[in-house]
Amino acid sequence: MSVMPSPTKAAQVRLDRVTPAHCRVLLDNPPLNLMGPEFVPQIRDIVTTLENDDRVKVVVFESAVDGVFLNHSDFLASFDDLISIPQGPTGLEAWPDVLVRLTRAPFVSIALIRGRATGNGSELALACDMSFASRENALLSQFEVGVGLVPGGGPMARLPRVMGRGRALEVLLGADDIRAADAEFLGYVNRALPDAELDDFVDALATRIASFDKWAIANTKRLVNEASLPPDVEIRAGWDACMASVKRPAAQERIKALLDQGLQTPGDAEDRLGFHVGQLGRQGPC
Repeated sequence: MSVMPSPTKAAQVRLDRVTPAHCRVLLDNPPLNLMGPEFVPQIRDIVTTLENDDRVKVVVFESAVDGVFLNHSDFLASFDDLISIPQGPTGLEAWPDVLVRLTRAPFVSIALIRGRATGNGSELALACDMSFASRENALLSQFEVGVGLVPGGGPMARLPRVMGRGRALEVLLGADDIRAADAEFLGYVNRALPDAELDDFVDALATRIASFDKWAIANTKRLVNEASLPPDVEIRAGWDACMASVKRPAAQERIKALLDQGLQTPGDAEDRLGFHVGQLGRQGPC
């Protein structure tokens, strides 16, 4: 069974049920899995569906697009359309609301990362309960500082809790691409696995968890959350800083420079985003 958006909108996110207890969420906005204002309501609706289904025990988030897990925001989309999406039930704005609800949901969420998880993709992976990455084909990054932005989906609140302050600042302020083996070392992901083994490993783990008792899963996760999650005020502060940063001239100049180099089209600017971000401040006054 699949949950689809309305016929007037393309499905950028799809829910597939492997079994009643085990689901997959497929991220499918080719060619680059950019996150725009249509993506957010679609993933929000799917998270709502999953929250309201007492049978669901484990959900795997993965990409249907070669080379990308989930990418950065679509800088050519309407900013007003994004910020006009209503707040969610947490009282947070739509994107951080989805991430917080996912982290607190009574089911287990697993990110299967093959390809680039940049910006929003990194934030989604951090919101999931576990993440497993292709050793050969995964790249993670919070690139925002390199283009004059502040990340908006909570990585400043989450990363220090999973890897420590110094390593979190290395990821956030370095704004570079991090390969899976280094991500594993930093604590950014649970494990980096050979690409040929990744699908079977995640499927076996998800199948195993789905065989366990839902009450025990939900209450164990709830208690871990109480010991480890950031409060919503920290997530809100990051979003507010992100929104304040978007229209700053410094950010607009750097984003435009990257777009002029081919950002948001398949090619070198996307494939080596960390390299190109690192060159921006060396190329002129921006």
